[in-house]
Amino acid sequence: MFFPDMGFLLNFPQNETAVRIGCFSAIFISVAVAELLVPRRPLIVKKSLRWFDNGSIHLLNSLLPRLLLPIFPIGMAILLTQKGWGLLNNATFPVAAAVVLSVLSLDLVIYAQHWLFHRVAFLWRLHRMHHTDLDLDLTSALRFHPLEILISLLIKMAVVAILGPPAVAVFIFDIFLNGMAMFNHGNFKIPNRVDNFLRGIVVTPDMHLVHHSILRPESNHNFGFNISWWDRIFGTYQAEPAAGRQGMIIGLKGYQDVRYARFWQMIINPFEKR
Repeated sequence: MFFPDMGFLLNFPQNETAVRIGCFSAIFISVAVAELLVPRRPLIVKKSLRWFDNGSIHLLNSLLPRLLLPIFPIGMAILLTQKGWGLLNNATFPVAAAVVLSVLSLDLVIYAQHWLFHRVAFLWRLHRMHHTDLDLDLTSALRFHPLEILISLLIKMAVVAILGPPAVAVFIFDIFLNGMAMFNHGNFKIPNRVDNFLRGIVVTPDMHLVHHSILRPESNHNFGFNISWWDRIFGTYQAEPAAGRQGMIIGLKGYQDVRYARFWQMIINPFEKR
């Protein structure tokens, strides 16, 4: 296993951390303001409680991989480029084409991974914690079990190892994924005409809302996080919930209690025999 020194990882780009924090902060603040100005649905759980506990999960998910994993996808992409390993490092694609192809490939893998987490029992036990949220807002995008985050990172690294993408493509995809997750979990209104246009390209909040329906036939639709094409191509797209955007119940049956919003309840959720 490859153990890089810290300088090796921090050299791409020189201001990688600053760019990540800046993009995250800008998108977080923008969506938070939109939720305040044009809320889509009234919240069931107290906002301060959800933000604190979902934020605590996100903090854990940011720290734990750094303690457990010796290398991250960007570091692996840099190493593969230096060694000439991976499919794209042995092809004649222009850099711009390699970046676009890499971002699309990683996004397709995220779609497939999300579909898989709904189909495999063990993976669903990890993922269902995300679905026990009784409300949807931008902090729902931060609410994933740490074990799911670790598995997702390992899947991404496996794809990077096979594909050999430019490191900048992995960086762009990470920014895109984090930003779009906050956007499409956001609790704010978008005019129908604008929403219909946008969801032809990207996943909008109203499109992703269907995926959080308490009805499993509905929650087994709209798996995309970024680009909306995959759901249409693979037949998992559903335009609207049967009960309507305002009438649809969010969450899971058996988990319609405020206590499941608490940090420790989220941590032990996969280990409950339900």
